[in-house]
Amino acid sequence: MLHTLSVLTAEGTDPRRNLALEATLLHQVRPGEEILYLWQNQRTVVIGRNQHAANECRIQALEADGGHLVRRLSGGGAVYHDLGNLNFTFLTCRRDYDVTRQTEVILQAVRALGIPAERNGRNDLTVDGQKFSGHAYYQTGDQCYHHGTLMVSVDLAPLEGYLNVSPLKLQAKGVASVRARVGNLADFCPGLTIPRLRQALVEAFGQVYGLPVHTMTEGEADPRLLAQFQAQFSDPAWTYGDSPHLDTSREARFAWGTLRLDYSQAEGHLTQAALWSDGLEGDFLRQVPQALAGCPWQRSALEARLLALPGADPAIVTDILTLLLEEETP
Repeated sequence: MLHTLSVLTAEGTDPRRNLALEATLLHQVRPGEEILYLWQNQRTVVIGRNQHAANECRIQALEADGGHLVRRLSGGGAVYHDLGNLNFTFLTCRRDYDVTRQTEVILQAVRALGIPAERNGRNDLTVDGQKFSGHAYYQTGDQCYHHGTLMVSVDLAPLEGYLNVSPLKLQAKGVASVRARVGNLADFCPGLTIPRLRQALVEAFGQVYGLPVHTMTEGEADPRLLAQFQAQFSDPAWTYGDSPHLDTSREARFAWGTLRLDYSQAEGHLTQAALWSDGLEGDFLRQVPQALAGCPWQRSALEARLLALPGADPAIVTDILTLLLEEETP
């Protein structure tokens, strides 16, 4: 049972340090504690754990404007941050992890500002059909987090200029562009500021859980862990990843996300594979290429390898096999 609520607001806008602070807090959170971490990045594209950097972002344009590309720990899709956006993260242990309740904190805060926000689908919050918040999730050991964006007054022109959104995804959402799908909270609450929204979130956090909210400082983060994670998020190998040249590439959109699989075959075996996806099942998807490598090119063998992975979802496994074996998509 939760007995301690804490809130920490990041002091700076460097995305590598902010992601490192998030990861550090995740490792420090203890049973019975929940931390609400509020943070902002300046001119940043954040890609999901399993996404292909160059496919998702116009990297040269972003960096020419002084922006940053970073890769987070969680799955999901690419997002653009500027100082008109407020990021939130709920960090707690598994027994106290409740995405519905955490989402209620966001909804209650936004509704308290007079904005009729609602859940829409698996991981979006919207107002009048316009998305202002997208969410993703991560777990390591017994610690979990739920994080996302809150668009208050984001400059939408760079958003469209820096992001490469798959036509398959736009088609699935029924829109012509990412800009047509999203909206700012300030459009529904003129004059809304980041500090005002931040205060509303802290108040809603305490109200939803019925506990006092304590203020944390960055000085309470373990400096050794913070330095370790900052080095990880600053490493080009982590950010840009490896893109091996393989013989075949296939891509499709499923209910859970977009999937691209590259692979090579030889002598009746799948010899090497690479996967990119905006699916939220980040840990499972990350394991797929290694599981498939060296597998006989037979449906039963491929299926057995994938179903044996921790966190395997039979429906997602079926979709992967559908794409891999060129069966007709349901």
